[in-house]
Amino acid sequence: MSMTTLFSPTAWAARSVRNPKAVIGAWIAIFFASIAIIVTLLPSATTTSNGFIGSPESQQARDLISSIGATDHVVETIVLQPRGGNAGPAQRPAVEALATKLKALGPAAVTSVVTPWSPGGTGLVAANGKSLVVAVTMAGDLDVARKHIADVVKVVESARTPTLTAQIVGTTSIEHDNQAIAGTDLQTGESIGIPIALIILLFVFGAAVSALLPLGLAVMSIVVALALVALVGQVSQLSFFVTNMLTMMGLAVGIDYVLFVVSRFREERAAGVERDAAILRAASTAGRAVFFSGITVVVALVGMLIVPTTIFVSLAIGAILVVLVAVAASTTLLPAVLAVLGDRIEKGQVSRLLPRRKSANGNGFWPRIIGGVMKRPGISLVATAAVLMLAAIPYGSITTGFAGLSTMPSDMQSRQASEVLARDFRIGGTSPAVIAIVGDPSSPTNQAKIAAITSFVRGDDVLGTPALQPGATAKGGVLAIPVNADAFSKRAESAVKRLRAGTDLPVGGVTAGNLDFFDITNQYLPIVIGVVLTLSFLVLLLAFRSIVVPIVATLMNLLSVGAAFGLLTLVSQKGYGAGFFGFQQVDTVEAWIPLFLFSVLFGLSMDYHVFLLSRIKERYDEGGDNIESITHGITSSAKLITGAALIMVAVFAGFASGKLVMFQQMGFGLGVAVLIDATIVRSVLVPAAMKLIGGKRNWFLPKSLGWLPKITIEAPKPGGATN
Repeated sequence: MSMTTLFSPTAWAARSVRNPKAVIGAWIAIFFASIAIIVTLLPSATTTSNGFIGSPESQQARDLISSIGATDHVVETIVLQPRGGNAGPAQRPAVEALATKLKALGPAAVTSVVTPWSPGGTGLVAANGKSLVVAVTMAGDLDVARKHIADVVKVVESARTPTLTAQIVGTTSIEHDNQAIAGTDLQTGESIGIPIALIILLFVFGAAVSALLPLGLAVMSIVVALALVALVGQVSQLSFFVTNMLTMMGLAVGIDYVLFVVSRFREERAAGVERDAAILRAASTAGRAVFFSGITVVVALVGMLIVPTTIFVSLAIGAILVVLVAVAASTTLLPAVLAVLGDRIEKGQVSRLLPRRKSANGNGFWPRIIGGVMKRPGISLVATAAVLMLAAIPYGSITTGFAGLSTMPSDMQSRQASEVLARDFRIGGTSPAVIAIVGDPSSPTNQAKIAAITSFVRGDDVLGTPALQPGATAKGGVLAIPVNADAFSKRAESAVKRLRAGTDLPVGGVTAGNLDFFDITNQYLPIVIGVVLTLSFLVLLLAFRSIVVPIVATLMNLLSVGAAFGLLTLVSQKGYGAGFFGFQQVDTVEAWIPLFLFSVLFGLSMDYHVFLLSRIKERYDEGGDNIESITHGITSSAKLITGAALIMVAVFAGFASGKLVMFQQMGFGLGVAVLIDATIVRSVLVPAAMKLIGGKRNWFLPKSLGWLPKITIEAPKPGGATN
């Protein structure tokens, strides 16, 4: 098989049309094999841990702790409150029964349980008598604690009675709550996005079979991609958020890709083209556009792979895999299904809820819009660009960080427990900073180091008195410095920065890891932007053999992405319209959101550019003049692109409706950018810019680049060969 054939959607479609049942059978076998892989391997492939691939300071501290054979134990705090009366001896039987159940989990899960009546339990009853706490030291390190936290949580929940409340908070219980909410948000996103997508597909196609086909292939792509993630995760575990990311992207691009190909097939059949020829024609036009669109999305996502953190690598791998599978399905499985169904995709006719598209020269909505832009292209371009730049202004005041416990749903026990600790015990921290003491902690040298740190933090309003964790040996120990604030708060971050400034020893812990994550994200953001812009430019240069197309597309996409960033900051951080959308107003935008959104949005924005420009170029090559080609390309694809964009917006809106702030911000940013790109950019910026540049200059390629391979998206001329 030649390289040209290998990357030819038309060639793959031709094979599928010749052997449709074999292709469908192969995909069905892959589907069920994927389900088996997901059930058996996916749980072990994902983790709640978000670590580093490099060695920032927090990772250095963790490595040192490991090198001396010490363990940075996780301490979970159980908060108990009597519903009537004061906390004290009256609750002792219930508390000791709880402690007995926790110890019964075994030393593999729990190392120690300290109650107010245990040795060393002084101070575990609140001075105001409203609550008391039980300190549970989990066995092993953070990774081991994660394996047993669910059992601990169940024991705590069993301690609740009509007269006693019980909540738990700590590093692993917070992660446990987050994972539960993420799962619920995933279900919420699917329950909203899929039905709305189906309604939009019924609007676009007017037939039930045609509408269900994109959903079916999108689900197929998601399942197969999840199986691939499960396999990749056996080599190196991925963040559990990969499933949310993969499902969201799979629904968005999987539905859109099938939508474009099926629509072109129906268009060719309506024009009287024979079934198999119509499939190949759709593959050589919309199929090619899907192929190059998928490439542009993938190269944009590659930018995240270079960021040395597991969260970015995980999100990128999940999104890349589902896009590649969606492209493969639309290139092979879809032609085979069309060959079997033929005109039966028109089954289940429903009333067309959208008016029929008028011709490019008619008086419909889009011809009028495009006509108005063409009359005043300069004013249209400048005014629209000014509006988008104005929308981007709030991004200049963005504050990034991590959502703390205060942004979690009010009914989550970890948040409730943290609020009680802050109210009754004047502490809110459950994740101390940690420092590895290498060598015998009792040696004069190490005692001097510990004394220096103790002296430095004395009187600090957030940092508590350092203490060696149990289990120190002659090889070393772990010095824990209490951080009496939410580990994700600015107070905790400032405190750990002060601690780092006061010692030359590596400081680790949750907050320290957050600070390192922020530094890495800020360091790599310009690098990722450069990589994404360069790779996207090269793909468009090869696809359209024009130096003008990638330059204009890049500038337009930067405008739409910038506007989305600004609107996200305005709504989520500053709170304008947050209530209308049902979002929480928070002080920070998640630190990973800007870099993530840039990569994903740039890829998705290129999606519509590729589809739209391919229709314009196709018409232009058939002999249309510049204005007529632009008008025809936009109006002929208007209904399709509008439907595709609305489907993406519906999917993203579904995920934005979740409880986690990070999903609200991610869904809103993606949805707004797609909406801007499919409306303002498509209807104003593209026609205005192409009119001003003019005719052949839109497709100009310098002679010095004539050696570039001729890989075109636009359809071959009627009667010509297809590659």
